[in-house]
Amino acid sequence: MRTYKQRKYQAPPYILGAMQHLRPPEDIKVSEWAERHRILGEKSCAMPGHWRNIKTPYLVGFMDALNDYEVEEVAFVKPTQVGGTESLQNMVGYVISQDPSPTMIVYPTDKLAESVSENRLVPMVKDSPTLDERFRETNSSKLELQFDSMYIVLCGANSPSSLASRPIRFLFLDEVDKYPAASKKEADPISLARERTKTFPNRKICMCSTPTLRTGPIWKALESADKELHYFVPCPHCAERIELKFAQLKWPKEPDMSNRERAEQACYVCQSCGCVINDADKARMLRQGTWRAVRENATAPNTKVAFWLNTLYSPFVRFSEVAFEFLNSKDDPEKLQNFVNSWLAEPWEDTALKTSADTVLARQTCLPALVVPGWARLLTGGVDVQETCFYWTIRAWGDAMTSQCIAHGQALSWGAVDRQMDLEYRKEDGTAMLVDLCLVDSGDQTEDVYDFCATREWALPCKGVSGSYSHYRISTVNRTGSKGHGMQLVLVDGGKYKDMIAARMRKENGQGSWMVHADCDREYAEQVTAEHKVRDKNGKLAWALKSSHADNHYLDCEVYAAAAADVLEVRSLFLQETDEPDSTAPQSISQPPQAPEIDWLGTGGDWLGG
Repeated sequence: MRTYKQRKYQAPPYILGAMQHLRPPEDIKVSEWAERHRILGEKSCAMPGHWRNIKTPYLVGFMDALNDYEVEEVAFVKPTQVGGTESLQNMVGYVISQDPSPTMIVYPTDKLAESVSENRLVPMVKDSPTLDERFRETNSSKLELQFDSMYIVLCGANSPSSLASRPIRFLFLDEVDKYPAASKKEADPISLARERTKTFPNRKICMCSTPTLRTGPIWKALESADKELHYFVPCPHCAERIELKFAQLKWPKEPDMSNRERAEQACYVCQSCGCVINDADKARMLRQGTWRAVRENATAPNTKVAFWLNTLYSPFVRFSEVAFEFLNSKDDPEKLQNFVNSWLAEPWEDTALKTSADTVLARQTCLPALVVPGWARLLTGGVDVQETCFYWTIRAWGDAMTSQCIAHGQALSWGAVDRQMDLEYRKEDGTAMLVDLCLVDSGDQTEDVYDFCATREWALPCKGVSGSYSHYRISTVNRTGSKGHGMQLVLVDGGKYKDMIAARMRKENGQGSWMVHADCDREYAEQVTAEHKVRDKNGKLAWALKSSHADNHYLDCEVYAAAAADVLEVRSLFLQETDEPDSTAPQSISQPPQAPEIDWLGTGGDWLGG
């Protein structure tokens, strides 16, 4: 057997340094690296010491997605305080130690980026020897940390210039729903940051946030992901793997009990076997939990994956705390929004005036298009001007604001709009009617709109405004040299008219209802209901597109037609609305379905729990 002599003298430092530098990285995943090397400091953590995956096992799947070579983008939709930011820091530590590459971390503001750098990121590096030995502190600043073979740039989403000019392989985006929106001069911060990764074919983009609105970045990332994963845990009684849902959290309903007393008796009821699950069962359930795909695009390569979790999974929060937070929030819209976002990790929507295309189609009458109802007193029109075409509607108005769309469509020229609005429309008895007033949107092709309206008695230009005290007000065009100079300009508060349309749309066909003709198509119905009323980041209710790519042109047309009716004093000309429907008012072809309660929590039934 051959033997080897032990080296008598230690190798020179420069050789040891070279060998250390050439040593290949460990073949481990992010979660394994965190357990071996991540140390939580007292300054930034309530539970200092070595990182242990067993405490928050649901974070393992999210962190290890960074190691999946097929995955390019990872999103984590989460409630507050479940370890999302710490898991991002574990990913950053792994990159420094195992895969050094240019890295960018984006926070909502520069000030927050500086704070995180000073109080969390740099302490994490110094507390972990494997990271500290690679840190070049003397060459670093708060917002640019230098390491062996790489750098980390920390940016604020409110500073577009800081997101530019650097090639980046790893991009980490924290609390993206708090980022500012795109401006007229710059794209949104996420798009600007993504541009930095274009030169790296093996790039990784990881985002993490508590959701706010359905139109927010993190929820849009969830909806656009190729695979959506939820955490399933085994029931301690039946062993069936279940997803923890707020609907299964139960508490007593006795009226003489306080919210605290009810919450203290809260428990989780398994949706599979009906047995009671208590807080003592949660730790073992979490350890045995697994991420499962609840939605997957079979034809996509799964380059984008999204993880979703709510507070019921948190090992730091008892079921009674979730129940108490809800009971204290359910009667206050602002507190309820915080509960939905920060505890249930769901987007907030105010659904009081939510509509759908089916709601519109349920408002069809027996009259075909182009036929004026016998109860009609006047006709108004609305035109939405687009770059390549025009959308238009014509609506009949009767007593008590009863109305019906009698025609709608697209026109490719001003002449086509003119012919449509100048037609004679007839009732069933042959009585002819003309459009009394048409409002034309002047937000696009403004001078052409003024020229068009200047030569037509039945047309006025209009412009959208918001937050006004009235539905509309009359102004004057003040453009010297324009044909519209001195012409009346109708300023329309679209939000108020959308409120009116949505409310009347929900009324069954009859007096005071908002109706459509029998030939109404689904495209019109979808455009009229392309918006819903939600609470924005400032806590105010406002109408917004249900999806970023939706068309709402016919809705704008109907807003202008309603404003035109108001200009003609439709509210004061006719009878007051009564409780009993007018026997002469049209009835729908079929009885519309009863509108169900908007089940935005996905629970149904008596989910309020008393």
